[in-house]
This record gives sequence, C-alpha cells and structure tokens, in this order.
Amino acid sequence: MFFVDTIEVSGLGNRSYLAGGARAAVAVDPPRDAARVLAAAARRGVRISHVVETHVHNDYVSGGPELARLTGAAHLVPAAARVRFAHTPVSDGDRAGIDPADGLTLRAIATPGHTPHHTSYALEEEGTAVAVFTGGSLLIGTVGRPDLVEPRLTEELARAQHASAHRLAAELPDETAVLPTHGFGSFCSSGRAGGGDTTIGKEKASNEALTRDADAFVADLLAGLDDVPAYYTHMGPANAAGAAPVDLTPPATANAGELAERLAAGEWVVDLRHRVAFAEGHLAGSFNFEADGQLATYLAWLVPWGKPVTLLADTPEQLASAQRELVQVGIDRPAAAATGGPADWLRPGESPASFPRATFAGLAERLRDGVVVLDVRRASERAGGFVEGSVHIPVHTLHRRLGEVPEGEVWVHCAGGMRAAIAASLLDAAGRRVVAVDDSFDAAGRAGLAVRTP
Repeated sequence: MFFVDTIEVSGLGNRSYLAGGARAAVAVDPPRDAARVLAAAARRGVRISHVVETHVHNDYVSGGPELARLTGAAHLVPAAARVRFAHTPVSDGDRAGIDPADGLTLRAIATPGHTPHHTSYALEEEGTAVAVFTGGSLLIGTVGRPDLVEPRLTEELARAQHASAHRLAAELPDETAVLPTHGFGSFCSSGRAGGGDTTIGKEKASNEALTRDADAFVADLLAGLDDVPAYYTHMGPANAAGAAPVDLTPPATANAGELAERLAAGEWVVDLRHRVAFAEGHLAGSFNFEADGQLATYLAWLVPWGKPVTLLADTPEQLASAQRELVQVGIDRPAAAATGGPADWLRPGESPASFPRATFAGLAERLRDGVVVLDVRRASERAGGFVEGSVHIPVHTLHRRLGEVPEGEVWVHCAGGMRAAIAASLLDAAGRRVVAVDDSFDAAGRAGLAVRTP
C-alpha cells in the first residue's frame, strides 16, 4: 500500500507532497522550511529516500538541498536544469525505486512548458501509475503559466504546456491522481485553478488544455496572463544556487526608540496584526500586511528587495509563524521585531495613528462629496467591473506611484479588504487622509454605485 500526504503552503498557494510505502518515501517540491516534511515523515515512521524537484521554482525558495542534506536522500533534479549544488540528474523515462518492498517506483516524464526542463513524476505501484506529481505542468482545470523564464520563449512554452498535458492524458490511466504543486492561489497558475481532488480522467473532461485545440488554447492562455510578482526574479537564481539552511531563531527585540529610528531611516516596519486592529491604532509610518493573509506573496512583492524589515506582531507565536512563512520567499532574517500593541511601540507622549474603515454603502453616501476612489485590484480583476470614476493603481505598484493619487480624501478598495488595508497603510504613512473600504466588491453595485466594465 502507498500513501500520499499533502503539505499545504497556503500563503503561497502551493502544495508539497510526501509519498511512499511502509518504510520509505519521496518528498516532492519541498518548501524552504523542511521541518514540516520531516514531521510528516516522522508521523508515518518512514525514511525519506528521495527528494525530487519538478523544476527550478520561480515563486519560492526550495527546501530540497537542505532536506536532502538532513536526510541523506538522493536529490533528483531535471537534467536540463542549470543548478549548482550536488544532485542526481534525471531524464525522461528514468526510474527510481522508492520502497521496493511495496513495489513503489517513481518514473520521470518530461513535461516542458512551465519551464523548458519541467519534469513530472508518476508514482507507480507494481508498474501501474497511481499518482502523478505534475508541479507546474497540469494543474486542476488549467496549467502553469509559461511566461516566467524568458519573454521570447513564452509562446513556445505555452504550446509545450498543451502538448505536455496531452502526453500525461495519453500515457496515464484515467484513475491516476493528479497532484500539482501550484494552482491553489499561486501566481504560477495561468488561470483560476481548482483546489479539490482530481484525476487524469477528470482533467480530460474539464481542463481546457485537454478539451481545446492548441491554437485556441494558446491564444487564450497568453491573453489571460496576469502580473508577475516582482520577487519572482530573485527566486530562480536562489534555487539554482541552492538555498542556505534557514535560521528561525527570534530576531532582536526593538524598543520604541529603536522603532522610531528605523522608521526615520526609511526602513520598512511591518505590522502583522489584523487590518481592523491596525486601522484602530498603529505606529505612524508602519505598513499593514496581515499575518493571516498572503503575507509572503504581498510583502515580498512590494518591499524593495534586500531592504531591512522589522516585524510587529500580536504575540511571539504570530511572529514565529510569519518568520516561517517569509523564509519561503527569501526574506530570511527580520532586522528586528516587537510584540504587543501600539502602547508598547510608542515613545512616551506619542499617540497612535489611525484611519476609518467603511463599506461600499458608506462610499455611495460620500461619493457626491468628491472623494477619491482608488481601486487597487489587478487589471484582470478590474476588467470584470469597476466603480465609475475610480482611479486604478494595483496595490503592488502603489508604493512607487503614490504621487499619482489625486488630492483629497482617498477611499481605497480591493476585492475583499486585505489589499485595501495594505494600500491604506501605505497612503496613511505618506500623510494622506484615507478610508479603507473593508467590503466585498460584489456589494458595490448593490450599494447603488455605478459599476462599469471596460
């Protein structure tokens, strides 16, 4: 009998897997923090015999080199990938025995598209494929995006994605479980991917890569590509070099005076508390990136790469969780940290900053007063409808474009409230009068606002 354990990296929209039999297992596309994979293996009572990479990742730092070092496992990497660490290169058709006693073998299947060297791995039990780890190739209902390597290769890789999906569908039984790494909120997905269980047979019936001809599929795939997080440009080189072990010891504690000095020096002081608590009171000049939101994605996307980051958290536990998430994207060591609340972070005589929150109904009541409506969603979201007269600056570009926001009180919204809170904190830190619309965009039309489409 075989098992497959899924290891969610929800903040990045990714999954890793531990799969094997009674004695040994393989770790597929492990996250930077190897502790969760090791814990999963310990619960199963198995040895990790192999660590495999489907490709050199562009969206997070792989924990493969460290996990292989800690366990002594063979580290399988596609032969065409240009990496500079010790590994075992694998080519199309290569097999690795995972647990011979259970008849488990891993077979490499070349599936270029997400990257030129992308490789999927079929888990075979007594010669029959029972699962396939598809990385950034065949996702649930879609495929991985083909534009992260080199712009001149994008169309070629998009066609390769179509061909790779068809190869998997042709070679594997309909009952084979499809287990992708990306597609659960990851920006590595080329479209909105599902999150449930799926099989080759289900994908044949529903995945556009398998139900449409190549020309139509590629045209729509290329037309629908969304913005690429800025930090992606740093992930590939980090993974090619092989990341260093992580250091998750608590950062140095900053007192109120040091926090003020860091803000004055232009460093990023990031408040991890919920957006409601932040709006009610915060350290002036700090930015709000909720620990329970897509912290790693949006902080890494916005912060100038390499800039010192100081974290403010409710509790030591929230701080530790944030550290564990941030190392996944190469933000390894906070410059400093503090826990508690504004009363603990302010110098004597200082008062916390704050700004109001509102709904779209509240915005409708104030619109006639000439307030500025700022939409910080991505262009692909705005294409589905926007508040008439609103200014559009996606949140991931706002810190560079604050000067483009018109004068006056700014009512900022996104699709649900989390990104609006980030944007409101950026504007508040810049001295603007701001109101954060903490509401679902679906409510805009019901509130009486004129919602238009391009």
